[in-house]
Amino acid sequence: MIRFEHVSKVYGNGVKGLDDVTLDIEQGEFVAIIGLSGAGKSTLIRAVNRMHGITEGTLTVDGVSVGELRGRELRKFRRKIGMIFQSFNLITRTTVINNVLTSRVPELPWWRSLLGIYRREDKIAALEALDQVGILDKAYSRVDQLSGGQQQRVALARTLAQNPSIILADEPVAALDPVTAKQVMDDFRRINREMKITVIINIHHVDLALEYADRVIGIRSGQIVYDGPADQVSGEVLASIYNGKEYGKMEDAG
Repeated sequence: MIRFEHVSKVYGNGVKGLDDVTLDIEQGEFVAIIGLSGAGKSTLIRAVNRMHGITEGTLTVDGVSVGELRGRELRKFRRKIGMIFQSFNLITRTTVINNVLTSRVPELPWWRSLLGIYRREDKIAALEALDQVGILDKAYSRVDQLSGGQQQRVALARTLAQNPSIILADEPVAALDPVTAKQVMDDFRRINREMKITVIINIHHVDLALEYADRVIGIRSGQIVYDGPADQVSGEVLASIYNGKEYGKMEDAG
């Protein structure tokens, strides 16, 4: 379980990223977070693995108070939380499998990581992860030879190889065309359902959020203005999330 209790986040310039947020996310849920740019979507998901520290309140993950973690304990905690970015964060001049294997480095003795010598079980885990996202045949291709959608799948495979219980995705399909975006969202849904991994996606494509997520959290000015089933998100709900604007007329919803 992920539990936010009266959580606020104020940045150094005085901007409030989160404002008294209270919510629970259960293991195995598929949650989409929607809202305008600057509403606090990224701040919310990045607080979960403490990429952003909180200013007030309590944030716990599986009973662990995230704000109290330091050093080795924080690094160990983050191993169970996969993070996927819009920019993929891949090493493009090397092979796909080498990128996936980087997720195993924290578990290796220092000399293995220094020399890039991976164990047999690490290589098997990497290949299985690539198979799970449908690009096993690209294992020994260079990343810069892949399409954007394939690169995002490499990023997802890298996350799966670390065996997470939670996957956080920050605008994972923003740079993809509509067809490829749906393919990547299919991967997220399948992984969520088959592997029971909690998936929390910050997404500005409302149509994809409603199609794929079981639960939608709408955030405006750092506050939760909707938290409920995706199939109950109405035009009125969207108007409250997007500050009275009609979603269909907006050029950028996230």
